[in-house]
Amino acid sequence: MNFELILVLATAITGVVALVDRMVWEPARREAAVTEKVPVLVDYSRSLFPVLLIVLVLRSFVAEPFRIPSGSMYPTLHIGDFIVVSKFSYGIKLPVIQEKIIPVGEPKRGDVVVFKYPQDPDLDYIKRIIGLPGDTIEYINKQLIINGKPVDMRFVTKFHGTGAGAMLDGAKEYEECLPDEGKCHRILLDDETRPGRLLLSPVKVPPGHYFVMGDNRDHSNDSRYWGFVPEKNLKGRAVMIWMSWDDGIRFDRIGTLIK
Repeated sequence: MNFELILVLATAITGVVALVDRMVWEPARREAAVTEKVPVLVDYSRSLFPVLLIVLVLRSFVAEPFRIPSGSMYPTLHIGDFIVVSKFSYGIKLPVIQEKIIPVGEPKRGDVVVFKYPQDPDLDYIKRIIGLPGDTIEYINKQLIINGKPVDMRFVTKFHGTGAGAMLDGAKEYEECLPDEGKCHRILLDDETRPGRLLLSPVKVPPGHYFVMGDNRDHSNDSRYWGFVPEKNLKGRAVMIWMSWDDGIRFDRIGTLIK
């Protein structure tokens, strides 16, 4: 179900009803000195329209909340994290059709982004941008290679998983530093899985597309399997965890900036 489309339609319908009432029906009632109650549809429309309009504007152009449902972004994001996604980081887009009307910024390597899954646009995915347009990407034996250069990676510790993340307890946690932007982030590698997805030959990211991967490298359905993300599918950049729940509130994660 496309919630954004439903929100747009609900805002439009209540807005039209409220406007017609203001311009036509209300003056007619006053002129006829009619005292009966305002019709229910009109009453609800006048009350709901301002609320729906505010929600639509905030959700479409400012920020949108998302909940992390899977473990593909451990250790950066945990199952049960509620995050804020900046909708204007990559330009102002019209709701539903996602046509960019005001260019603001461009996606950068290392950004954690929410996007419409290319194989099913009704699904929202969250991954990290690894490859920019024109980049050549390889992933061989759990080693990421960008434009012919292995990405710096150093072992940090063993991951201690609790709650929904207990299944990953003991996985190896590394710090990976991507080129150009100088951004470093943590990833997980699981020795009990096969040596990752082997790209038999380097792949080049086409114009207007991005190569994305989950930080939980051995447990992520990402560009290694289904290809690139078109720029038009990007919904925004994940910026902060505003709530986290896993058998109770995880206060230590609230307010964490997403790097």
